[in-house]
Amino acid sequence: MPLTPTEELLADVPLFAELSHKDLKHVAALATRLQLPAGRELTHQGGIGREFIVVLEGTVDVVVDGTVVNTCSAGSCFGEIALLSDRRRTATVVAKTDVTVEVIGRHEFNELLDQHPAIAGQLAEAMAAHLATDGPQPG
Repeated sequence: MPLTPTEELLADVPLFAELSHKDLKHVAALATRLQLPAGRELTHQGGIGREFIVVLEGTVDVVVDGTVVNTCSAGSCFGEIALLSDRRRTATVVAKTDVTVEVIGRHEFNELLDQHPAIAGQLAEAMAAHLATDGPQPG
């Protein structure tokens, strides 16, 4: 059975690239697609993390303490640090262009990690690399 357009986009996200078609369908079923205009704030530094966000189309700026520290595009994901570690958001993310994102809420995110340990491992590695690079973030 072929992948849907959403599943194909998710398959291009490095975090999900190794998942089977069945697993991609499961991830897609957990996510909610949103189309947001340029300038929309997706997360706010210091805020409570309630969702994991995957950028499918468009670009976003990552802002720390008022300074743009990175620009990310399709395939980028964020929000895992706040969800995995019960920490506040480490950055504000703002749509630089119109964006299409998939949003997975905290409950669904935890379900995803429980059912797909490989994803949990990849996220833990990404989080460790992020924290090692940026150092401890304010809580």
